[in-house]
Amino acid sequence: MIRFEDVSVTYDGAPEPTVRGVDFEVPEGELVLLAGPSGVGKSTVLGAVSGLVPHFTGGTLRGRVTVAGRDTRTHKPRELADVVGTVGQDPLAHFVTDTVEDELAYGMESLGLAPEVMRRRVEETLDLLGLADLRDRPIAGLSGGQRQRVAIGSVLTPHPRVLVLDEPTSALDPAAAEEVLAVLQRLVHDLGTTVLMAEHRLERVVQYADRIALLPAPGAAPVLGTPAEVMAVSPVYPPVVDLGRLAGWSPLPLTVRDARRRAGGLRDRLTGRDASPDASPDAPPTATASTPPASVPSSLTPSPPAPRRRLFRRAPDKAAAPPAAAEVRSLAVRRDRVDALRHVDLAVAPGETVALMGRNGAGKSTLLSALVGLVTPSAGSVHVGGAVPHRTPPRELVRRAGLVPQEPRDLLYADTVGAECAAADRDAGAAPGTCRALVTQLLPGIGDDTHPRDLSEGQRLALALAVVLAARPPLLLLDEPTRGLDYAAKGRLVTVLRGLAAEGHAIVLATHDVELAAEIAHRVVLLADGEVIADGPTADIVVSSPSFAPQVTKILAPQRWLTVSQVREALA
Repeated sequence: MIRFEDVSVTYDGAPEPTVRGVDFEVPEGELVLLAGPSGVGKSTVLGAVSGLVPHFTGGTLRGRVTVAGRDTRTHKPRELADVVGTVGQDPLAHFVTDTVEDELAYGMESLGLAPEVMRRRVEETLDLLGLADLRDRPIAGLSGGQRQRVAIGSVLTPHPRVLVLDEPTSALDPAAAEEVLAVLQRLVHDLGTTVLMAEHRLERVVQYADRIALLPAPGAAPVLGTPAEVMAVSPVYPPVVDLGRLAGWSPLPLTVRDARRRAGGLRDRLTGRDASPDASPDAPPTATASTPPASVPSSLTPSPPAPRRRLFRRAPDKAAAPPAAAEVRSLAVRRDRVDALRHVDLAVAPGETVALMGRNGAGKSTLLSALVGLVTPSAGSVHVGGAVPHRTPPRELVRRAGLVPQEPRDLLYADTVGAECAAADRDAGAAPGTCRALVTQLLPGIGDDTHPRDLSEGQRLALALAVVLAARPPLLLLDEPTRGLDYAAKGRLVTVLRGLAAEGHAIVLATHDVELAAEIAHRVVLLADGEVIADGPTADIVVSSPSFAPQVTKILAPQRWLTVSQVREALA
């Protein structure tokens, strides 16, 4: 169905091809996973299938790409639209209408399908992706994960024979990601749809792949094989494979179920050992008396009337505590006729890392926006370093709090990485070279003359993070900070964030990445429908949650291990 014949792509002004030697075939009715580190050209390979490369991106494509017998060099993207459905890393760039239902119908209208067919397919897709409650909502008012599901749905309704997906689960909560992947598997198995997908969160997708095409390094020819064959040699691999390598299991497990069946001996070796403090965040200081410790059932103690669905109440902390870096009391925010937040209480201490988790649309991004003054509370109060964010001038607030949004391009406006870093140093009043040093730490090998738009999504995210960190704000806010990052880049990010926390910076991150939360978060705060439903130490919250437990926790339960690094330290 898809055939690459010795394909290489060189963009204008680039000294070397972004990809070269791409030569493999994706048969009809297979799901092939495109894997590899950030910046190796996965998006370029996907773009060559849809015709966006080179017709839209420019550059030179050598070799030949055919889809259902059509040569993408001679067929422009619109001439492939009836065969190929494409979802890129940025859902906002995909949308052409204003509401969810209109967006799902647009592709079918362009192909001239009958109204009764369109209506049936829209309803089917709304149900498949859990979008029925959002059908009349404006797309601009949706969360990042909800937009991702709408973008996927809009390419499913025309029933293309080929789906090309770039990081399709990166903005989805674990449950929504499983639903989307189950839909894709059903399309592949039952309808013979061909899927070529790039994804960094291999723990979510590797078990669904028929084969993996690994791009091991920039410009290197891909390695093609079964998931087990490729994971044995891949420089990027999920925690279940990492644990299998550590334990010496052969063949390597690809799923939690496979690993649990073989984990008895490893559990015996770990019995009586505790997670090493060197492999997990140190206990943070307590912020104030209002800082919520581990949650306890509300039924144990009489309490005043609470908002609906609040499952936990907070006991007072009797220990002496430093002032909070950020404090939220009874916060409510209403956006686009929706109660985005209700009755939220939160305190974050200096040196503490807090992970905000919950399903898409739970209010995580809204809470971060309130902390940085981008939204005005409908009720309650927000204080950051003694200031009220929405009443504080931006130039003053940037010294107190910095936000890296889901869309990093919102922070980037210069023509080169070097110019971006120089401007960040000036705006932050930092020594020249501060931002550039952070970029080098997070993005080895990225030159000053590189244009930010030529970076991958993960690389742009790392650049935006360096721009914000140049000001060294006491409160750092991160919205989905691992979108587009491979495991090595995520490890470098974890090192930077741990260093900042050790220096006393408070960090609040909204994330669906359960592995990241397990690595660095002191506390996890779960939100649902705009309310805090649980707040406590990371191990207490995620170990008891089937949705938010990391792979190592699921494999080694009932023992309370969170990460492979903890297990490695204990065995050493």
